[in-house]
Amino acid sequence: MRAFRKPLLAALLLIGAAQPALALTLDEARHQGRVGETFSGYIAARQQDGETQALVKRINAGRSVEYQRIAQQNNLTTDQVARIAGAKLVERAGEGEYVRGLNGLWMQK
Repeated sequence: MRAFRKPLLAALLLIGAAQPALALTLDEARHQGRVGETFSGYIAARQQDGETQALVKRINAGRSVEYQRIAQQNNLTTDQVARIAGAKLVERAGEGEYVRGLNGLWMQK
C-alpha cells in the first residue's frame, strides 16, 4: 500500500501544478468578449461565470499592487495612476475587444 501512495501523490501534485496552465488567460478572455477594459484601469467582466470572475479578481489584484507601487514612486495617488493606465488600456484595446465607455456602456472596438 505504501508503494502505491508515492505515485498517487506525485500524480496529484502534477495535476495541481498543471491547473494554472489550463486557466483562462486575459488575452483569451478579451478575444472571447468575456472581459473588457475600463477607464478605471481595471478590467470588468462581461460574463458572470466563475472562471471569468476569478480571472477578473486575479488581474485586478495584480494591477492594484502595480498601481500602488507606481503611485508611491511618482508621488501620485493609486487612483490617479489607475485612471492614467485605464485611458491607455482602453486606447490600446484591439479590434473586436470590448471597452466600457465613460457612460458605462460596453462598445466593441
